[in-house]
Amino acid sequence: MAVYTDVPEDDLERFIAGYDIGRQLSCKGIAEGVENSNFLLRTEGGTFILTLYEKRVKRENLPYFLGLMEHCAEHAITCPLPVKNREGKVLGELCGRPAAIFTFLDGISRKRPTVDHCARAGAALARFHNVAWEFEMCRDNDLSLSGWKRLADTARPRADEVREGLGQAIDTELDFLEQNWPSDLPKGTIHADLFPDNVLFVEGRDPGMIDFYFACTDLLAYDLAILLNAWCFEPDHAYNATKGRALLAAYHAVRPLRDDEIAAFPVLARGASIRFLLTRLVDWLSVPPGALVKPHDPLAYWRRLRFHQTVPSISALGWEP
Repeated sequence: MAVYTDVPEDDLERFIAGYDIGRQLSCKGIAEGVENSNFLLRTEGGTFILTLYEKRVKRENLPYFLGLMEHCAEHAITCPLPVKNREGKVLGELCGRPAAIFTFLDGISRKRPTVDHCARAGAALARFHNVAWEFEMCRDNDLSLSGWKRLADTARPRADEVREGLGQAIDTELDFLEQNWPSDLPKGTIHADLFPDNVLFVEGRDPGMIDFYFACTDLLAYDLAILLNAWCFEPDHAYNATKGRALLAAYHAVRPLRDDEIAAFPVLARGASIRFLLTRLVDWLSVPPGALVKPHDPLAYWRRLRFHQTVPSISALGWEP
């Protein structure tokens, strides 16, 4: 369960009293998520999400994340809205942790998305990019090229325990990406983690987006590559070009891709692959013996990377001009 901090009843009541949401009716920990402690909070005023920010989320980044959610919600993006307390603030403190309350977002995430789900996710990401383009705050992506190298340094001594030759293969790929990574493509606010479990579907509405805690300023087409990697590979690791075609076309219909973004997309997809390969690899190697929590398999993204290394152009991913 993703609840790292237990909240005593008295402390919770005092915290909630600072908001105009009525008295607490119930508060239950939420199992999903790995970064923060999350609770489903029901009060006389409705249903909310209570989040306590743990050590992996830096306090100084919280104004950016919360401000981005406020900006998106105010511009018709379906996402949680931070609730202001009686002092007009969206960030407080509970049990020694930064804490915030958010409106509850209806919907169901899809572990096995269909072609239609992929298309709707592509369009939702494009709408987000268009809206977030006007968001004035910036945050560097600490999980781009320089961050990948740091992760590789951490994992290298034991990488071959996961797969023989993996450490050298990662170094070779990072050399390629450093030499070929584009720098002059459209840049703006990206979600950077829009996996199927971070998109909530309700029939007849735009999909809802959650978990903005990797959001940053980076290449917009790179964010699209992250989305394609997360949504268009099947459980047997095969790429589904039909899903890819639907996702890319739906995105392009809302925010047309430039020619240079289209040309760079295979490289961006390789970068998106190694980003999650490395973070998962570090997590995998950091799990102590006997731990109950099993991290994501890094080799799933190794297989994606190997696939993208064979892709000559975006057309092989289903793109149709």
